[in-house]
Amino acid sequence: MAPSRNIGIIAGSGVYPETFMAAARRKAPGVKLVVAAFHGETKPELGEQADAIAWFRVAQLGKVLRFFRGEGVTEAVMIGRISPGKLFDMRPDLRVLMILARLKERNAETLFGAVAEALVQEGIVVLPATTFLDDLLPGPGHVCGPAFPKRQLADAAFGFRIAKQTSALDIGQSVVVRHGTVLAVEAFEGTNVCIKRGGELGRGKDVMLVKVSKPAQDFRFDVPVIGPQTIEICAGAGVSWITVEAGRTLLLEKGALEELSERHRIGIHAL
Repeated sequence: MAPSRNIGIIAGSGVYPETFMAAARRKAPGVKLVVAAFHGETKPELGEQADAIAWFRVAQLGKVLRFFRGEGVTEAVMIGRISPGKLFDMRPDLRVLMILARLKERNAETLFGAVAEALVQEGIVVLPATTFLDDLLPGPGHVCGPAFPKRQLADAAFGFRIAKQTSALDIGQSVVVRHGTVLAVEAFEGTNVCIKRGGELGRGKDVMLVKVSKPAQDFRFDVPVIGPQTIEICAGAGVSWITVEAGRTLLLEKGALEELSERHRIGIHAL
C-alpha cells in the first residue's frame, strides 16, 4: 500500500530532525520519511528512524534531488542546523553553481531560499519547518523557570525591539541585553558565541538573551529554536533570562528544557 505522505527531510545537526520525525510518525500515520543527511552535520542514528537515508556533502543539491525523485518524495522539509562556515567553504555541484551565479547576496537565507525554490521546481511542496510541531511553539507569557520581574519585562521589550531591527538587516536574530543596554548582537558567529560574549560583558548579573524571528521570516527554514543546550550555555555564561517570540520559536526537548531552566534558575518568557 502506498504511504499516506512521502516527505523528504533535508536534515542538519542537532535534535530538531529527530523531533520532527517522531512528531510526523505520531500525527501522520503511514508517512514515509526519506532523509538527505550530511557528513559532519546529521546525527548517524537518524537512519534508525528513516524509511530511506542517503549521505551527501553540503552543496550536493543535484544528488539530493535525484535521491528524492528516486524515492518518490512529494513534500520536503529543511530542518536542523548547518554550520555557517560550511556554507562558505563548500564544493558546489553544477546545480548549486547555477544557483550561486544568480544570487546577488550570498548568506544563509538566500542560499536556503534558493534550495527551497529548486525543490519547488522539481514539483516538491516545501513544508514549513514547524510542520507537526505546533505544540512546541509557546504562546505569550511565562514559559518556564522563574517568572520575569518588572525590570526584566522592560528589558525583554527593549531587547525584542532591537533584535527585530538587527534581524531585519540580516545581521542576526539574537541580542544579549542588561538594564536597557545592548551587550552583544549575534552575527555570523552564531547564537552560542553571542551568549558567551554578552554574559562576559554583563558579569553574570541580570543578563538576558532575546531571540526573535525576522520580520519576513521564511518558515520553510531557519526557524528560531532554543533547547537544553541553550540553557546550559546561558548558565555557563551567567545569562539568567531568555525572551523568545511567541508562536514563532520552537522549544526542542521541552521536558529537559523546563527541568534545566528550573535547576539553573533561568526564566523563559515569550513576547
